[in-house]
Amino acid sequence: MINMNNEQWYEKLEKYVSGGSSTGSKKAFLLPEEPTVAVKGKGCRIWDANGKEYIDYKNGLGPITLGYCHPVTDQAIMEQLKNGIVFSQPHYLEAEVAELLCEVIPSAEKVRFLKTGGEACAACIKIARAYTGKDHIIQIGYNGWLNTVAAGARLNPREEAKGAPKGIPLPVSELFHSVGWGDTATVEKLFSVYEGKIAAVIVAAGYANMEIGATFYPFLREITQKNGALLIYDEIVTGFRIATAGAQEYFNVVPDLSVFAKGMANGMPLSVFCGKAEIMDVMSQGAVVSSTNGGETLSLAVCKAVVELYRKENVTAYLWKVGEKLWTSVNKIFEKYNVPCQVKGFWPCPTFVSTEGAPKDLTSRILRAAFKHGVSLYSTSYVNYSHKDEDIEETLERMDKAIAEVAASL
Repeated sequence: MINMNNEQWYEKLEKYVSGGSSTGSKKAFLLPEEPTVAVKGKGCRIWDANGKEYIDYKNGLGPITLGYCHPVTDQAIMEQLKNGIVFSQPHYLEAEVAELLCEVIPSAEKVRFLKTGGEACAACIKIARAYTGKDHIIQIGYNGWLNTVAAGARLNPREEAKGAPKGIPLPVSELFHSVGWGDTATVEKLFSVYEGKIAAVIVAAGYANMEIGATFYPFLREITQKNGALLIYDEIVTGFRIATAGAQEYFNVVPDLSVFAKGMANGMPLSVFCGKAEIMDVMSQGAVVSSTNGGETLSLAVCKAVVELYRKENVTAYLWKVGEKLWTSVNKIFEKYNVPCQVKGFWPCPTFVSTEGAPKDLTSRILRAAFKHGVSLYSTSYVNYSHKDEDIEETLERMDKAIAEVAASL
């Protein structure tokens, strides 16, 4: 039923969907330029209800690493659909994909499947507490809504809690400690103040300064081992993007547990948490984590096809190459028009960072202008495997016009 325009769909979403979207970060805030709904996607492009086309770098907030309607994804879904989606027994794909991931991910001796990254992070926290017998958690970065419980934690990628987040009892919130990316001093202090009480550190990388991981991950590995705590990597964004196995492959520092989602199934709802066998096996000893749809076969079939394609064609190397070409050129356009902004971070998943003298709403102005000219961006934007040279050149032509308009408004 695509018989209404963007504005009409927005009104319907506001009326019937609490908050205007089931995913907070997908609601359109930059009206009227930002599309309120997507109608279809193909390759690296999407279309809204008004029929306008956008070259897309939001990619479903990160899951689309190969491209919309990629033939490998579509073929895997269609073939498995002939044989069923969910059964009352484990499907053989659950074992097959688990084995494949254990071959690819350094930290994986055993795995378990769920549908979202946030719930997989929550599962790892439960496992860590059961395994260590300790209660406190150090939380670094945004790990999904199921893990946004600490005072000052990220409620979403753009917003931090003031005190304990709403809906979280204070005694629960006090067991979680939010720390910034690269903040070694605070981590050391927490291990001192809560000596013998910290079950785990769970860490999602800071995308603007991901290079800090070269020293920060080894620091976290050493301090957790020293204090009998587990180290958990949130690889929801970094996995299947900066390297096939994410930060642990790129920086060569292996955690005890890790979480992957987003890029592992090119948009199909699938997450995996994995780690050392003796730690994962606490789920068979009373620390229950279970979900009816964890082994849903369409997502597993796609995951198998995606991982095999990554291994065959070195997808992550392509994301680095194309990302570098795009974002270094965007930075040159910022310089050309004296706009105080930079795209910073690793090229497959960098973020917009305002420089000295920038107005507070500069990123919003840039995104709004980009939408106007048919480029869909996010604060952290992604290239996918379907972005070809001609798409990048067209993007840069559109971004030149968008940034020129932003410069004129400063």
